[in-house]
Amino acid sequence: MSRGTLRVYLGAAPGVGKTYDMLSEGQRRAGRGTDVVIGFVEDYGRPLTRKMAEGLETVPRRTMHYRGASFTEMDLDAILARRPQVALVDELAHTNIPGCRHEKRWQDIEELLDAGIDVVSTVNIQHLESLNDVVEQITGVRQRETVPDDRVRRADQIELVDMTGEALRRRMVHGNVYPPDKIDAALAHYFRLGNLTALRELAMLWVADRVEEALLRYRKDHGIQHPWGARERVLVALSGGPEGETLIRRGKRTASRGAGGEFLAVHVDRGDGLVGTDPKLLARQRALVEDLGGSYHGLTGENTARTVLEFAREVNATQIVIGATRRSRLKEFISRGVGESIIEGSGDDIDVYVVTHSEAAHGRFLHRRTRAPEDPASASSAAG
Repeated sequence: MSRGTLRVYLGAAPGVGKTYDMLSEGQRRAGRGTDVVIGFVEDYGRPLTRKMAEGLETVPRRTMHYRGASFTEMDLDAILARRPQVALVDELAHTNIPGCRHEKRWQDIEELLDAGIDVVSTVNIQHLESLNDVVEQITGVRQRETVPDDRVRRADQIELVDMTGEALRRRMVHGNVYPPDKIDAALAHYFRLGNLTALRELAMLWVADRVEEALLRYRKDHGIQHPWGARERVLVALSGGPEGETLIRRGKRTASRGAGGEFLAVHVDRGDGLVGTDPKLLARQRALVEDLGGSYHGLTGENTARTVLEFAREVNATQIVIGATRRSRLKEFISRGVGESIIEGSGDDIDVYVVTHSEAAHGRFLHRRTRAPEDPASASSAAG
């Protein structure tokens, strides 16, 4: 028996339409003849959401008693016994009432998936565990119900349900999100425009990272070596010399010029002890990379240039930033340097930028793109 697939509708805030879209997907599949049931849907009395559920079979909920009160939860055993092809299960991060087989609803969903049942679910960005503190800083509200990020990342499909803050506030004013007696308080607090804009950006960035993961996995699975420039990704190659901080700041500025740009830094240790670097200097440079929002990677390889290029293609880098050579002209005449090897090996898919610095030999000042196939003389004289 094959494992079921999971599709998750992710939203920035309550009311953007996740449950509605989940039910719409259920109606679409049922219309094609798929056996679909509603395992659990919370419509909060929203008329449009309730109407979208019409015609879909609903598995009755299970009544639970806790501390003198009655609650209804999804009846996991009833869904397993019914064995539909698809179950619609709202609110992935929900915490079950004590006495249920699992503490969290995402654990219920895991059991449905293991049973070969496809699941369509929903979650808001504020319920992702890694963003809990960030959301609290933005909204002033700490979310008690969370789901581990990896449970959502492993979904077969994640669809962002997007809506501008202005549109969501209008939807709320029209009574399509909360009852009338809760609207004013919600608009004045959690649903302030600034909060909604920040939450929307968090959702977009999180989904963009998930898409990037899928893109890298696709390229690896299909043996695609050349980078796809879906967004600018700048790789700073650090030699371990004092020019590193200059290169890091240049790489950060370059990455920041484009929307969604990202920058990384890499240092290659040859591992033979012949080329020594100052560990304290590298530690400072690593700290600077991380302070500026980049990621640092330490690699080992016998051929520095080849290792840098292989890593650049692995992470889908669109640009490599290197420092102007500190080698003497005699050494340049005798052998090709790392910088020149990187330029020659970059091909047509990665741009290489050589940046001057105070440690460069011969007082060179190079602030231009140097990887140009039509100008090999310029490139070869730019770096050692």
